[in-house]
Amino acid sequence: MPTLGVTGIATPPLVFGGNVFGWTADRDTSFALLERFADAGGTLVDTADVYSAWVPGHSGGESETVIGEWLKASGKRIGIATKVGMLSGEGGEKLAPARIAAACDASLKRLGVDTIDLYYAHQDDEGVPQEDVLAAFGKLIDAGKVRHIAASNFSAARLKSALDIATRDGLPHYRALQPEYNLVSRHRFEGELQNLCVTHNIGVLPYFGLAAGFLTGKYRSEADLGKSVRGRGMGELLAGKGAAVLAAMDHIAEEAGATHAQIALAWLAAQPGVTAPIASATSIAQLDELIAAWELRLSQDQLDKLTIAGA
Repeated sequence: MPTLGVTGIATPPLVFGGNVFGWTADRDTSFALLERFADAGGTLVDTADVYSAWVPGHSGGESETVIGEWLKASGKRIGIATKVGMLSGEGGEKLAPARIAAACDASLKRLGVDTIDLYYAHQDDEGVPQEDVLAAFGKLIDAGKVRHIAASNFSAARLKSALDIATRDGLPHYRALQPEYNLVSRHRFEGELQNLCVTHNIGVLPYFGLAAGFLTGKYRSEADLGKSVRGRGMGELLAGKGAAVLAAMDHIAEEAGATHAQIALAWLAAQPGVTAPIASATSIAQLDELIAAWELRLSQDQLDKLTIAGA
């Protein structure tokens, strides 16, 4: 089982994305999904305080609340990764130190746990000195409220700066990174940022591993774009390298007897620096398909064909 950088957190090559809990997966469905994931050997669930503030009538914290209720009802323990930086509230906005402190306490209360295993800066905040952000996170670690900290949506320059400051000032280091990364969206991670993570043994947990559904093979023509609300945003992918990627996936699906979603996640899990992709599901059938992906090992030739198709 892969280990996330130097954290000691072991996870199969799949982290369960909790953005759907309390939103497109209701409470009972979310409980069933969490139960299935844990029983299958899943060890880490990813959420954020802002999930799902974008839904009318929601204010954020809905996902954390559902996870906390499941933990209490099931009596089970699973690793929790959550985030601060996109939901305003007590203490201010983004990564203001007072906001970090207040948001952490609020997340702990909703989750019903004493310690968050992996606490992310959900996005960079250039309005706050990185020394102050890292010091605020350090206080949480010292208090036993957080085990490790991580960064999401950081550029290579800003992540390197944070690492240098942490080393210089004896502050905690970001031990994981959550970037957008998939077969048809590679420019945000590959290159300098990926090399930085490999050099510093920063575990990478990519989100949007299925490109919002495009890599399931659901969208193959202009007519398919009307299949869902998300379809409207797939035209650009289809017109670009998406068609070539899907063609390569079609061939490999026949060879490996695997679905497109499984192939997309297996390719991600095989990339340098990547510990496990993050993916969500709203049904047991969908989740079982994702779980099967962590047993899929693509050949080097298959990996190369996918990489070339998406280049």
